Amino acid sequence: MASSILNFLLTFLAVSNLVYLSQSQVTRAPFKPDGLALQVFKDSATGLHITNITKGTPQQSIPLLIDLNGNFLWLNCEKNYLSSTYLAPFCQSTQCSRFGSHSCNKCFSTTPRPGCHNNTCAVTTTNPLTSQTATSEVAQDSLSIQSITQSGSNYGPLVTIRHFLFACSPSSLSQDPFPNNVQGVAGLAHGSVSLPIQFASHFGFHRQFSLCLPSSSQKNGAIFFGTSGLNGTQTGNLTYTPIIIGSQGEYFIPVRSIRVNNKPVPLNRSSLISTRTRNFGGAMISTTAPYTALEHNIFTTFTQFFANQSSGISQVNPISPFGLCFNSNVSSITNVPNIDFVMQNKNVTWTIVGTNSVVEARPGVSCLAFVDGGQNPKAPIVIGVHQLEDNFVEFDLVRSRLGVSSSLLSRNTSCSNFNFTSKSSFD
Repeated sequence: MASSILNFLLTFLAVSNLVYLSQSQVTRAPFKPDGLALQVFKDSATGLHITNITKGTPQQSIPLLIDLNGNFLWLNCEKNYLSSTYLAPFCQSTQCSRFGSHSCNKCFSTTPRPGCHNNTCAVTTTNPLTSQTATSEVAQDSLSIQSITQSGSNYGPLVTIRHFLFACSPSSLSQDPFPNNVQGVAGLAHGSVSLPIQFASHFGFHRQFSLCLPSSSQKNGAIFFGTSGLNGTQTGNLTYTPIIIGSQGEYFIPVRSIRVNNKPVPLNRSSLISTRTRNFGGAMISTTAPYTALEHNIFTTFTQFFANQSSGISQVNPISPFGLCFNSNVSSITNVPNIDFVMQNKNVTWTIVGTNSVVEARPGVSCLAFVDGGQNPKAPIVIGVHQLEDNFVEFDLVRSRLGVSSSLLSRNTSCSNFNFTSKSSFD
């Protein structure tokens, strides 16, 4: 009897050990998202767009200005940035080289804090609204973001990058005219430490991101990384044109001519050649310019031509900063002519309809939403926020191309229809 019990116990222990060993060898594969998504909000006071980034330990939601041509994420670390996982890489480290930093930070505080350590990397950060610069500390900390799966049709869990690189800047850099409470900049430019490049490198997905900026301050839009987040029935067939990368990672597209009402604006073609790209990459896309800015001579010719094509609409004295305004009390602004940016050939156009070409400057007065960029602008054309709103714009950095939907409103949808609170991408 004792022998039988002993044999049973030995057999039970052997089987249990095998089960334990087999279970211990099963490892759960790490979750790999198809893409990532950030909510976008329009600031009613400035008309600029903001996103919230979740950073640090404990996690903090930090509002940042979206800067399409910013080279990296920077934020004000002097204002309540406390994190137990914050690290400041040493000078001459690999992290410094990714920033292109070749100088060391000197901070004479007796108490080190985020943004203030000695023998760390120093990098120059820029306020994109004022061009003010400051010396900042290269840093790394955790960053969490919403994942999406199945090409955006479902939400996955929040995913975390534990050593996301960014810059800690002094508070003076994020003061007026920044939108209220904004603590820094989310940079999306073509650079080694920008958001889209770090996300793609960490998760191993396509170097691609898409903007869908809302036109309403009451609703959200979205930025998608790695996948479009939408399908063709929602955006329509995108029109593609080459992306030209500027010397600072800015995004340019070729604009060879401009049409109003399907008629070419009589421009000197050489005026559309950018001195930065030295070709017809004359249009830089910007999320920090409220309206599209045209080089002075282009602006003068374009505005007069648009006025001639809008002769049936009652004009009034212009309101700064605009050059052409209409009495919207007695005119139908929906009848303003379409504007086409003609890109690599006459069949490839970015069409700007009335909702993106005209803005209400004050009650009863609407204006052509283009401004004079002066004699020596950053580019002959700087496509601004008002022209981007409710357009789906895809930046494919692998194929070096940009896809644009033109106005989503014509398809009975908008950037504000993306729903961050349910399983379905669109209502």
